[in-house]
Amino acid sequence: MTAGRARTLAEVYRRFGEVDAAGTSPLYERVAVTLSGSHEALRALEAVPARKRHPTVVLAALHDLALAGRAPALAAAHAARDGDAAADAAVDTLVRMTDAVVEIAVRRPTRPDETGRCAVLYPVVADAARRAGADAVGLVDVGCSAGLNLTVDRVGITYGDGRFLGDPSSPVQQSCTTVGDRPVPTRAVPEVVARVGVDVDPLDVTDADDARWLRACLAPDQPERLARLEAEMALAATAPPLLMRGDPVDVLPDALARVPADALPVVTTTWALSRFPPGSRRRFLQRLEEAAAGRTVAWVSAEGVGVAPSVPTLGDRRASGHSILGVAVFDGSAPRAEAVGRCWSRGRLLSWLADT
Repeated sequence: MTAGRARTLAEVYRRFGEVDAAGTSPLYERVAVTLSGSHEALRALEAVPARKRHPTVVLAALHDLALAGRAPALAAAHAARDGDAAADAAVDTLVRMTDAVVEIAVRRPTRPDETGRCAVLYPVVADAARRAGADAVGLVDVGCSAGLNLTVDRVGITYGDGRFLGDPSSPVQQSCTTVGDRPVPTRAVPEVVARVGVDVDPLDVTDADDARWLRACLAPDQPERLARLEAEMALAATAPPLLMRGDPVDVLPDALARVPADALPVVTTTWALSRFPPGSRRRFLQRLEEAAAGRTVAWVSAEGVGVAPSVPTLGDRRASGHSILGVAVFDGSAPRAEAVGRCWSRGRLLSWLADT
């Protein structure tokens, strides 16, 4: 490894620890900074393909080894939330088990925090059903990861304006802060008769290895996030969705066909289209338009400003720090797309804009 590349990699890990992890995970802050200063660790990181060297990937791979019982010293340090011990154990594990870290990092894409998204999805899915006059819906989640969005009708959600949606007896209870003058509509999501997840590499919450990887993508010293994930995985496991593997644009027509003819297919994307190149986003929209030649289809989106094709941007600037909630109905005529809200922090803060 050249001195220049070593300095760059060290800077990436130091910045991750001092900026990204600071304030959210003291343990990962300590681990990342220690890795950045270890020549042995930096040499081991060179074995990881460049696109997989980011701290979120490597730390998740190390965490996965700990959870699997393959790195007991690291697991013990994680359990004790001992940053110094975890840092030493992380260096040791990375150096001794470089091949295992590389194998996991290459095979497994990291999973962003997908919990809590139902708070913004629920009112938009209900609004899409209203617009289409549907009494039953089939959910098709694109970029589904583990399909946790597909439980949207089975969770309970309390909003900052005092309103409540969903199931008050659900083991998964979420909260969402609201801003602005317009209240979140209290319309209920109609009966859900199909749940289909589409992803290049979907995760099955009933599979022990997949479930462990979801846990591994969280920092070990974030018990509240882990408890939320465990509850959502348990809920999803009681009625596992149909998971379809492949390029979402290519698989979408088959996924839509899995929704019964008497139900409205509601396609959902939550921060998924940003991973698509612009051409694939346009093809995604084309797929929806093609499907609407034979039936009405709805699309519900929570994407960054300007990411979702055809969804109005409300004059907001790209990369402005918030996302736009969109709903579009395709029925064979020109698609009707509307921005119905803005949200921040991946759905933890919501501003409803549409008429209720």
